[in-house]
Amino acid sequence: MVAALASPPATPIVSVKPVVLPSASRGTDLHVRVSAPVTGQDLPVILFAHGFGSNLDGYAPLTDHWAAHGCAVVQATHLDSRRVGLAADDPRRPRMWRHRVEDLKRLLDELDALEAAVPGLAGRLDRGRVAVAGHSFGGQTAAILLGLRVTDPLTGVAEDLSDPRVMAGVLLATAGAGGDHLTPFAHAQLPWLREQDFSRLTAPALVVAGDEDDLPLTTRGPEWTTDPYTLSPGDKSLLTLFGAQHFLGGISGYDAAETTDENPARVALVRHVTLAYVRHALGIDSTAWNAARAVLGDGRHPLGRLTSK
Repeated sequence: MVAALASPPATPIVSVKPVVLPSASRGTDLHVRVSAPVTGQDLPVILFAHGFGSNLDGYAPLTDHWAAHGCAVVQATHLDSRRVGLAADDPRRPRMWRHRVEDLKRLLDELDALEAAVPGLAGRLDRGRVAVAGHSFGGQTAAILLGLRVTDPLTGVAEDLSDPRVMAGVLLATAGAGGDHLTPFAHAQLPWLREQDFSRLTAPALVVAGDEDDLPLTTRGPEWTTDPYTLSPGDKSLLTLFGAQHFLGGISGYDAAETTDENPARVALVRHVTLAYVRHALGIDSTAWNAARAVLGDGRHPLGRLTSK
């Protein structure tokens, strides 16, 4: 079963950072990392949104793998990053969730500049094949581009912030529905989680959830992170990882101290299935995705189960 999920050999990649996009209205310039294979044409683009506090250098176990297997990966440092260090009373804090969405849209707007910043990348991006991915807080950011509606705690309005340039997404260990299931801490400190409407999340997506991801944000336990799958319509798949906690075996970095469930085999499975899904959802090749569904579909694989609707 494991051999059926082996990835093909990796190719060398080039990664350039920081590409700085001036952002006067944001208050802090947007710093971006672009990674891509050194060879190949018509590269699909994956926008990646990091989790709370991380930065453009995070998640290399995933982003390096995607780049080494034919994708151009674009990562930004969002305003909640510890690297930015916003003061507790910074007026941008209540709208950090919204700034994140605007960051990703800015990356799409500036693909020409980002492409030009990487030696040898010019003319090699396929702008018609774009996916978005994110972990934790970044999963919400990615989902908003796919149709998730979030009620702005400052205005009480849930706008449509989806982007038609994005075809599909990967949502890793991200938040479920708000309401009475939020803990007092989450309700007070993360108001953008209070009201999320998954009924508009219509674009294709793969949701990845750990069955031991018991976050202090909800009273529902690990099941909460499956809401983006169970509550959204349309073409969705769910990869449930057995024994996985919030960092899914160590996806946030090669030496990330925050990982509480370190498991290289689990990380290898996540990066294989996510890449297979992106290639399938963007219409490139479904061979690896079909193999993953066959191997993981019955729940007998020791690492996880893959279901679709």
